[in-house]
Order: sequence, then C-alpha cells, then structure tokens
Amino acid sequence: MTRHPIVIVALLLVALTAAAQTPAPVPASPQVPDAAQFVGPPKGVPLTGDALRERTDQVAALLRCPVCQGLAVADSKAEMAVNMKHQVNELLARGYTEDQILGYFELSYGQFVLLRPKFEGVNRLVWLLPIVAMVLGVAVVVFKMRKLGRGPVAEPAAAPVETVEDPYLARVRDLVGEGKK
Repeated sequence: MTRHPIVIVALLLVALTAAAQTPAPVPASPQVPDAAQFVGPPKGVPLTGDALRERTDQVAALLRCPVCQGLAVADSKAEMAVNMKHQVNELLARGYTEDQILGYFELSYGQFVLLRPKFEGVNRLVWLLPIVAMVLGVAVVVFKMRKLGRGPVAEPAAAPVETVEDPYLARVRDLVGEGKK
C-alpha cells in the first residue's frame, strides 16, 4: 500500500516530462480575423508589393507604440510594435482603409494609440487650453506695457502739515548740533 503514492507521483513526473518535451504549435503569422466585426468589411482596394510596404509605413507612423510611448509603431523595434505593423500590413493587404485601421487600433488600445488625437470630448481642452493661455499671456503683457508707457501718476501736493516737536527731541538735536561745532 505504501508503494501506490510513489507510483502515482512517478507516473505524474513521466507525464509532465513528456508534455514538456512536445513543442507547442507556433502560429504561422499574426492574423486579424475579427477586424471585420469591429470596423466592418474592407472599403478600400487590397494593396500588394511596394505600394503595400509604403502605405504600411505611412499608417504605422500614425500609431503610437504602447511599449515605447514616445515612438510611432513604424519607428519602434519593440516586439509589440513589430506585431502591430504586421497587423497594419495584413489589414491593408485585405483592403481596409486608413480610417478603418486607425479605428480598429483605437477600439483595441483607446485613443492613446493615435499619435494625432481626435478633436472631440476632453481632447478639445488639450488642444484649446494652450492657445487660450497664450492669448491671456499676450493680453497681460500688452496691458502691463501700456501701463508702464504712461509713466508714474503725479499725486496732488498735499497741504503742509504742522508738526509739533517734542521738547525732549528738540533738546537732543540742539546738543548734537552743538557737539559738531
């Protein structure tokens, strides 16, 4: 009876070793099977050859690499960017338009993936706030320059005020004045 658990563990080890030695199936190429359900059927002309390669670089330059974040997919060497570029290539070869491809990636990654964000919603603030700040800054500078250009404002002369001098202070001034003589 004590041999049964040892036999079971040995069989499990043999099975795990055999499973580890069989290679996993490798996909032939990154396929985009569900693009049609997200952006509809292709509306463009399928591309091939040099036109496909050139257009792939143009569209990939409009997408931000999710890994590098500062680079376009066309310029990045990250594995994810390379896969995204292959997807762009495949979609263009199937006849999808630039707008459909950008829409597909926007649905997958959000608006962050677009290097040129759309002018809608909160993005309007991102586009307009720098312009508003610049206009306000120019207005403040012009206002201040006009104010400085006028010069100082002359205040009307005040009537002389008679002062009553403290007798102790007068005596100190007299003594200090005498010491100098």
